[in-house]
Amino acid sequence: MSTKVRTADTRERILTAACEVIADIGFEKIRMRMVAERAGVSTALLHYHFDTREKLFTEAMTHSFANTAVDVERDAETAPAAVILARIVRNLLPTDPQLHQDWRLWQELWVRALRDETTRVFAVDLYAQLHAWVGDAVRRGIDSGEFTPTDVDDLSTLVLSLSDGYGIRLMLRDPTVTLDAALSAIWRHVSTALGLPAAVPTE
Repeated sequence: MSTKVRTADTRERILTAACEVIADIGFEKIRMRMVAERAGVSTALLHYHFDTREKLFTEAMTHSFANTAVDVERDAETAPAAVILARIVRNLLPTDPQLHQDWRLWQELWVRALRDETTRVFAVDLYAQLHAWVGDAVRRGIDSGEFTPTDVDDLSTLVLSLSDGYGIRLMLRDPTVTLDAALSAIWRHVSTALGLPAAVPTE
């Protein structure tokens, strides 16, 4: 294994461990030693890659989002645009254990962004990336003729807002909100705007 590959593998393990530890105990309680132990590396090696908790946190958030996006877009050139968009909507909600962990990271980000300007700017940038992720999927569908033309920015903002609202209530285990109901409600707005069937597409 080359040095470059080993370095990339080490960073991957550290970032995966950071996501797990931050989700488990929260950013304010995290210690670099905890992440090093979870990743199976020395504290010195961890500090070589990430010299501060803040840098580790922002890199972990970016890592979490990037991994989700890669999985969803794996066959974007061949799958129907509605299927890709439905995957994105599902991945904006805590629909499985990994996404539940990602949601806990987002909640940590929101809290910290209210108190720290650097984190606030980072959070706004991450939202811009999410907005572009949704928007690009909608534009692909419009360009291919699968979707009825609509205001892409407005629809992207609506999708993110609804996902945040429903996602928070799902994370709180609100008994009046189910995952299926949340998906159906969000998709109802999407399908109306894009001239699609009301049922959420499956794979």
